[in-house]
Amino acid sequence: MATTTQGLEDIVATNSRICDLDGKLGKLTYFGVDIHDLARSSSFEETAYLLWHGALPTGAQLAEVTKQLCTNRTLPGRIVDLMRLLPMTTSPMDVLRTTVSALSAFDANLYDKSTVANEQRAIRLTATIPTMIANWERIRSGKEIVEPLTDHTHATNFLYMLTGKMPDEYSAHALDVALILHADHELNASTFAARVSAGTLADMYAAITSAIGALSGPLHGGANEQVMRMLLRIGEVERAEVYMQDALSRKERIMGFGHRVYRTEDPRATHLRTMSEELGKRNNDTRWYDISRQIERYIKAHKRLNANVDFYSASVYYMLGIPIDFDTRLIRPRAEYVGAKVTEYVPLDERE
Repeated sequence: MATTTQGLEDIVATNSRICDLDGKLGKLTYFGVDIHDLARSSSFEETAYLLWHGALPTGAQLAEVTKQLCTNRTLPGRIVDLMRLLPMTTSPMDVLRTTVSALSAFDANLYDKSTVANEQRAIRLTATIPTMIANWERIRSGKEIVEPLTDHTHATNFLYMLTGKMPDEYSAHALDVALILHADHELNASTFAARVSAGTLADMYAAITSAIGALSGPLHGGANEQVMRMLLRIGEVERAEVYMQDALSRKERIMGFGHRVYRTEDPRATHLRTMSEELGKRNNDTRWYDISRQIERYIKAHKRLNANVDFYSASVYYMLGIPIDFDTRLIRPRAEYVGAKVTEYVPLDERE
């Protein structure tokens, strides 16, 4: 009789040179470059290049990919018209799934599956998805759409389109780091869904639409939304411990803790915790960080679980002004890492 493995846990579904995830040691690398080095020294644009090409870019290569991302941010007018036709109650993830799928109709070379054509699609989707998200928030709030900037970073542009105001330097930096931390994580459910679709030779838009559909589920992308709603219910740091006691006595699951792969601290949580604290200080309101820290200590002591990427990302996104519903037993196969074990992060001005 065949063996059934729930959620594909510990099943190795593929080999990968991209992402090495060591759950026992709590290490994460992209093409051998440690996530801590990328979070401290890199940018989203540079990390995107690394993931697309397998090596850190030269100065000229970084300038070119940055230029392409900047100049591909504007959506076709008919996509915006389509968004305006949707009910205002449509969830952001449903809007994103619909508009990504519709964008395929505007690709004049849709059936060109060459590497060059797919690289252009990757750039176009990466550049326009923030525009889709920001546009929907403006539309459903009854505000004028803010046109994308063509001379600022990916993170700065998104916050500008979302709020209509230029973000301060640290806020843009915090989102930039968050994007790096979320850029790849081996075979999570949405990545696996995209690979299944791509494996049928479906086009890139179809594969990304599949991924968004998986990400919209509350057991995947919705965890940090639930974390932030919990923080709002608690409201004050003094109430955190009593809330935890009551929740655990009811055997309630506390979102944002534990991981199917990591057996120690999620390395991404390390940076998000720091940014949550710093954003609170800069906003002169540290309660979301303080409540989070109190909860983390309580769960660590009573359940021996570590915070994962969703826990502190909730307060980070909230303090950046990103609406809660934009955060969003899981299918979790593994990939066998076959790439470089250690690749030192070389500063841009020292690369050949």
